Amino acid sequence: MSMGKSSAFRPTKPDVAVFVSGVTSMGLEILAGRIIAPQFGSSIYTWGSIITVFLAALSLGYWQGGKKAATASNRRMSWLLLGTAAYVAVVIYGSDQLLLSASAIPLPARYASLPAVIMLFGPPTYLLGFISPYAAELSQKEGTGEASGHVYALGTIGSIVGAGATTYVLVPALGIDMIGLLFGFILVGTAFALTLPRLTPKPASASVAIAIVLVVAAGLGPVAFDHRGEVVYQTQTAYQELEVIDDGDVRTLYLDGARHSAMDLEDPDRHVFEYTRYFHLPMLMVDDPDEVENVLFIGGGGYTGPKDFERKYDVDVDVAELDPEVTRTAKEYFRLEESENLTAHTEDGRIFLQETDKTYDVIVLDAYQKDQVPIHLTQVEFMELAESHLDEDGVLLANVIAAPSGSGSAFYRAQYKTIDEAFASTYSFRTSSWDSVQNIEIAATKAETNFTEADLETRNDQRDLGIDLRSEVDAYMDPPNTDDVPLLTEDHAPVDNLQASTVGQEYVIEQTGEDETQPEPASITVGPELPAHARPTPGLESIPA
Repeated sequence: MSMGKSSAFRPTKPDVAVFVSGVTSMGLEILAGRIIAPQFGSSIYTWGSIITVFLAALSLGYWQGGKKAATASNRRMSWLLLGTAAYVAVVIYGSDQLLLSASAIPLPARYASLPAVIMLFGPPTYLLGFISPYAAELSQKEGTGEASGHVYALGTIGSIVGAGATTYVLVPALGIDMIGLLFGFILVGTAFALTLPRLTPKPASASVAIAIVLVVAAGLGPVAFDHRGEVVYQTQTAYQELEVIDDGDVRTLYLDGARHSAMDLEDPDRHVFEYTRYFHLPMLMVDDPDEVENVLFIGGGGYTGPKDFERKYDVDVDVAELDPEVTRTAKEYFRLEESENLTAHTEDGRIFLQETDKTYDVIVLDAYQKDQVPIHLTQVEFMELAESHLDEDGVLLANVIAAPSGSGSAFYRAQYKTIDEAFASTYSFRTSSWDSVQNIEIAATKAETNFTEADLETRNDQRDLGIDLRSEVDAYMDPPNTDDVPLLTEDHAPVDNLQASTVGQEYVIEQTGEDETQPEPASITVGPELPAHARPTPGLESIPA
């Protein structure tokens, strides 16, 4: 009896090349988000730029590769993979400088990241695009349709592996440089294998040379000039780039390149950033601060607010922080100690509220970054959920980053409108006398309160909170005009579009104990010198929005 011919799949060299091109192209696309985010944020416009460039570069590579497919060979594919690996070394070493150069190009905010993505990832993705048509030409399958389907399937499977491995394994475990090095080695190894068994000097020498270049690039790391201070700790978490940087006695937590929390190493109880003092405003709005028992912070960061509330008041503090590495870093570098009165929950704030039956006297929403806002925490449905978990005299305080008026104020005004829809009374407070992008605190009460600035000043004088909030109360603003901004809902929450006008503007963070503000460059570039109307007014106490 004769045995049937084995149908076991045995990949050919072109098959391996297609699979590897899929792995590395999608892996680089995921990695692009991490490389671009510290400079341009991770808004829908950034990701739209990344996806657009990768698809365009691949399409161009497919087209050119198809035109030249008649000359396809394993040797040619080997050189394409080596060229891609060499450019990966450029990305590893030169990404920071290329990002800075690209950020200087004057473009509207929504398109600002395009040049950087094109320069960093256009060339290698274009080269990888040649692999599929070359492999189809070299395929041993019968017929064009079968060969094309075979190549598409292998490339797609490779892309799935690249996306999954990068997202769930590599990014949580390795830094950007090491992931780039790994992809480079995979490309070099595949290129070398394609030339076997007829190994010739040029491909062999090129493989060794590019491997050495990759190691050197990863060893040196990105060339950059960091004036922020000494990097004490740096890692890539599952959600963001995290850095701890010491500048003199001040230790600062950076998330995706943006300052998030700070601590004075000599005086840990001092509020380094002025806006963290505003977290105590709800204690002026509740009926009796001595009856406040439960406080929830959504967003931990360096845990400045939660630690302060635990220290100053006899309250139980829950913190919903999505990123476990942020909490671990706060414990190791920002003196966070969990206790019976302070509990950190590794969970999304909205999910935490959906799953708990607990009610709170105060909820502080501190999960926004200047150009990265969790959209599901901005919507009216979330605000209604938060309102339902407040006691009758409970208060929500939302830390929003935007301009108080004029250009850059759209997100603040939309967020105010949305919160006001869910709560009985809503108030807002600026944290800087500048009219540029800053932290704006929106406070909302479950009960109808109608506080005036004078009412809050009286309560500040009468209540012994352990912190004088006179200057914070003086920052009381009139309700903003919200007629031209949308109510943020699950169906329609154009947060990225509302924030677009803030990109490129200076983000001013007031620091306590200093006479001047500390302007932080916006996520793309340092904004131009502010016009006269946007500069601080001497003796200014309060400016209506």
